[in-house]
Amino acid sequence: MDPAVVRDDMVDSLEHEAKGVVRSERVSAAMRTVPREPFVPDESAAYADRSDERLGTRVLAPSDAARLLEAVAPDPDDDVLVVGVGVGYTAAVLAELVGGRNVQAVDIDRRIVREARENLRQAGYGEVLVDRRDGADGLPEYAPYDRVLVEAAAVEPPRCLLAQLADDGRLVLPLGASTQTLTVVGPDGGDRERLGSVAFAPMLVEGEQANTLERNRTRREEDQRARQARERRRGWEQEWIDWDDAL
Repeated sequence: MDPAVVRDDMVDSLEHEAKGVVRSERVSAAMRTVPREPFVPDESAAYADRSDERLGTRVLAPSDAARLLEAVAPDPDDDVLVVGVGVGYTAAVLAELVGGRNVQAVDIDRRIVREARENLRQAGYGEVLVDRRDGADGLPEYAPYDRVLVEAAAVEPPRCLLAQLADDGRLVLPLGASTQTLTVVGPDGGDRERLGSVAFAPMLVEGEQANTLERNRTRREEDQRARQARERRRGWEQEWIDWDDAL
């Protein structure tokens, strides 16, 4: 089947009242234009409304991507930063909305950066700059940004990203820990607009890339504290250690 026809069907379903996640004509047109095949190698899954995984990172379902794009709501020629670029699909749609040269993106995982660059090139958006950076640091060389999109959860908006917003800019991110809300934040960190619940992986810091031994910082820290507690035990206390669990 013609991919353009399948894309139209996908966006039609996202506009239907059953989902209603695509609401603007600009996002609708952009998603009908950007191919998903370069970003989702499995053609049978490319236009299915479900998430996938690639190199340890989540590939957003089309409905999740649409929610982010509608929240960002960029104007033509806005400068946009994508933090946690993943495979690059949302960056491509944003490039369609504002122009490839106006979109920069970062990811902490070098493999993902290479993947996103190649995917964007194949999709026709090779002008998007993708750099390997700690997402919380943003990309100050190209600031200020009219829009910043974070595709990872944070408990509070990272200060560096707020500082890189233009005076009337908006930061869009999943805010929270176990319970997350898609949130729009102004440059001062206030005026928060909440757009419903979401579930994203936490923003990673150096050493927590998908190809490292332990990705989840909380679990790693808990394991470290438990190991330290075991090592502090002496004498009769050792009898109470479950050595099967300790190995």
